[in-house]
Amino acid sequence: MESTRKQLIELLTKQDGHISGQQLSQQLNISRTAVWKHMNELKKDGYEIEAVQRKGYKIHSFPDKISENTLQWGLETRWMGHQLYHYDQVDSTQEIVHQMAKQGKPHGTVVVADEQIGGKGRMARTWDSPKGKGIWMSFLLKPDLPPVEAPQLTLLAATVIAKMIDERSDLSPQIKWPNDVLIHHKKVSGILTEMQAEQDTIQYIVLGIGMNVNQEEEDIPSDIRYKASSFKIESGREWNIQKTIQHFLTLFEASYDQFIREGFQSVKEDWETYGYRIGENVTISTMKETWEATLLGIEPDGALRARRITGEEQKLYSAEIHWGEGGYLA
Repeated sequence: MESTRKQLIELLTKQDGHISGQQLSQQLNISRTAVWKHMNELKKDGYEIEAVQRKGYKIHSFPDKISENTLQWGLETRWMGHQLYHYDQVDSTQEIVHQMAKQGKPHGTVVVADEQIGGKGRMARTWDSPKGKGIWMSFLLKPDLPPVEAPQLTLLAATVIAKMIDERSDLSPQIKWPNDVLIHHKKVSGILTEMQAEQDTIQYIVLGIGMNVNQEEEDIPSDIRYKASSFKIESGREWNIQKTIQHFLTLFEASYDQFIREGFQSVKEDWETYGYRIGENVTISTMKETWEATLLGIEPDGALRARRITGEEQKLYSAEIHWGEGGYLA
């Protein structure tokens, strides 16, 4: 049904004038009654469509609101988001995609919500997801990869968010290891990756994306304003959420396909280009000790590579990093 509706929008958009219900019926291979029903659904989504007797239909304007129709219209991807579901409010988009995976939904299935009331972050943290202010989205991936390489997809997603911000603004995003996207030292986006696997085979991955887009300063909880922000606060302008989602999905598909074809090297290079404090000195605390180090980059398994003052290099999988004056405290 959604593909038919997308084709209908395309036909209406291509017309300079009106197009008759009969023409639409023939081109879409559906009844005129079905055309009329689709028109009513589009109007509910906020499309302004004129219907004139003996002339047909003409589209005058497109809605600002987010819906399955508005997100899929103009989404020029081969597989990403071809099955896309939109909800006004959910507990968690992650949980919905897990359920869809078990139902056999295909690779590239996307779930977007206007609001999450139980948004999930890493290490069982909550993610504040206010209505209509950000992008709260999860999607289903079924990569032919060994489970040990799954963390690479988290790093890939972080580079895609950073690239998207780069391309849509004059901001300078950075990625704080492993996957928080920062602007001016403040977190604006996070990623949660969850995997279902058996032995050496990934059954599926649910990749969750949270982006603070149009929050005002007062929308950010007071206890985290020193380290959290939004695209709007940092850029000084409103962002179109629909176009931002479409831009992200398009970039992700291209980056994912390149990763599957060519491996992790290009992702590693992109991540290190955006890497927060890469090449700089920080203080690292583990269960056993606290030490000074220079951050060097990342390893293929997602570990952070650091060099001690003694010159010894070390791979970090878990650590508290004190990022320095003016920096984000992990």
